[in-house]
Amino acid sequence: MLWLGLAASSVVAQTAMPDAVAAPNETQIAKFHAEGAQVYECKADNSGKLAWAFREPIATLISDSKTVGRHYAGPTWEYSDGSAVIGKVAGSAPGNTAKDIPWLKLDAAAHRGSGILSGVTTVQRINTVGGTLTGACGTAGAFQSEPYSADYVFLRKS
Repeated sequence: MLWLGLAASSVVAQTAMPDAVAAPNETQIAKFHAEGAQVYECKADNSGKLAWAFREPIATLISDSKTVGRHYAGPTWEYSDGSAVIGKVAGSAPGNTAKDIPWLKLDAAAHRGSGILSGVTTVQRINTVGGTLTGACGTAGAFQSEPYSADYVFLRKS
């Protein structure tokens, strides 16, 4: 399966599921492609040096070329039927390149509503492209958005 990346010329082949992100014995409820940005804030680190710190994701969930939901801080995924799931990171694996945010496995920590996402127990973030921001920043409190795309797989325990 091939996904179109951030640029029209960037095509990335799907990679095998890393063990740290795998969810054996779980059944897929839904899978959505996401396009958006990882938002970073310029903050002082423990040594007092300014550096970019991850703040929040902002993305649109897409299915069959239509917007079906959104992804935002929490991390939260909200579907168009009003259901939502909030996740907590349970596993991580590197993206395909240094510029790609990691693949993640997230356990459901909370739910809202009674729609498609209400029974989700695990969320996987896979096939990531972009989203990593590196380098120094100059002004505390400044924000920078880094474009990314990913696939989010929503699972439930069998």
